[in-house]
Amino acid sequence: MAPRGHHLAEVALLASASADLAATGAGEREGWLDDPAVLPSLGPRARALAVASAARSVLVIVPVVGGGGGGVTVKPALGPDEGRISAVEWVPLAGEDDADGDEGVAVAVGTDAGWLLFYSLAGDLLHKQSIYPAKILKLNFRERKENAWEDSGSDELSAVFPGVIARFDGADLQSILKKTFQDVKSRLWKDKFEEQDAEDEETFGRIPFQIWNVSKFSSCADAAIVGLMPPPLLELQSSQRHYCAITVGEDAVVSAYRLSEDRSRSIVGAILSRGVAATFSTISSLSRILWRSEPSPPKKSRPKPQSFAKTSPLTCLKDSPRKGERLTLSPSGTLAAITDSLGRILLLDTQALVAVRLWKGYRDASCLFVEMLLNKDKALLRSMHIEYTKSDYCLCLAIHAPRKGIIEVWKMRTGSRVLTIPCPKGSRILQPSARLSTQSFSSSYSPLEVYLFNGDSGQLSVLNRHIG
Repeated sequence: MAPRGHHLAEVALLASASADLAATGAGEREGWLDDPAVLPSLGPRARALAVASAARSVLVIVPVVGGGGGGVTVKPALGPDEGRISAVEWVPLAGEDDADGDEGVAVAVGTDAGWLLFYSLAGDLLHKQSIYPAKILKLNFRERKENAWEDSGSDELSAVFPGVIARFDGADLQSILKKTFQDVKSRLWKDKFEEQDAEDEETFGRIPFQIWNVSKFSSCADAAIVGLMPPPLLELQSSQRHYCAITVGEDAVVSAYRLSEDRSRSIVGAILSRGVAATFSTISSLSRILWRSEPSPPKKSRPKPQSFAKTSPLTCLKDSPRKGERLTLSPSGTLAAITDSLGRILLLDTQALVAVRLWKGYRDASCLFVEMLLNKDKALLRSMHIEYTKSDYCLCLAIHAPRKGIIEVWKMRTGSRVLTIPCPKGSRILQPSARLSTQSFSSSYSPLEVYLFNGDSGQLSVLNRHIG
């Protein structure tokens, strides 16, 4: 029997943030965080928490340091054709040296009409762009520093739609959003955007992205780009990049696709987006200053959706009436934990595309990968102030089973259950979107951690790294 005990360390008590979080429904009833329309997301280093309400289309950003005081409430001015909030994710923009500042991160917000918006910690709108006319089911930012694939590529932000997935390169995000941060500081720019979130997206320009149709086997409920993969045999000399994507859905529990990058569109799009955005912004500003015309120009129609890049189906698993629900990737992208409608959890090797493990009896469960110190001697090393390396940690899977009221930790890939932790109802397990070491010159390794947020008490805790 796995040991039971107190293996959670309190990080913050966000009681002072209750007034801010009330805008998302906090405190109205016990277990408010169980509502699927409530979307919590933990920022890098767990320094801030963003909670959105899809039903109320409101976003609240509260700092974790200091107990959550001084939160910011954002109510996007979205038009009828721009939908309501449906997904939230943190996007780190700065290096490790300045990641603690306001310019180090942005909050990405997706809507159920396919719009993507970025906000600063102060609640300023940084960017707005139409992606695809459908509901954004999920936004996922991934670091590629430790990807086990041959060429891990760059950091990325992916947006998942029913049967469609889009990818933003991290370099493109940083280039445009960092510039916007600087523009927001200026008085002229701030006055210009003070009134509206609903400004035409041409005012901001466009961040180039790739988009693929992944509905060959099933309209996906969740999806992820797991990494780069080799090209087809007949295209070995091609300079194109190819990604592997995993999807889960109703008709196919799990499916795999090869996504081919349309590099020409990406390069041209990057040039046009920067050139057109700068030109339009300059002309617009000068015209307002010179003529100061009061009548606003007629609202432009939504831009035509970008055409899909090439997609090649690889394989799928159909097992009616089982339906895939959620997908979680390991840090390297080589393992995926998939939950389904029958209470099962499938562990998939994303390189070999084979199932390596199956758990049963976990309805409504959610999973996150975590790195733990399983050796008892590590506690002694800690007292001697010896820095840990990646090899000191073991990859595990944390399974939150709300119906059982527990969190279980299992050693990967085929190891035993090493920990069982009781957790209160109305809780969610969360994970920062990015890991950054405390100091850029430090040699210490920043392990993947899992946090538990109790919505009713406001307590944010972290799962202790040491076991035993």
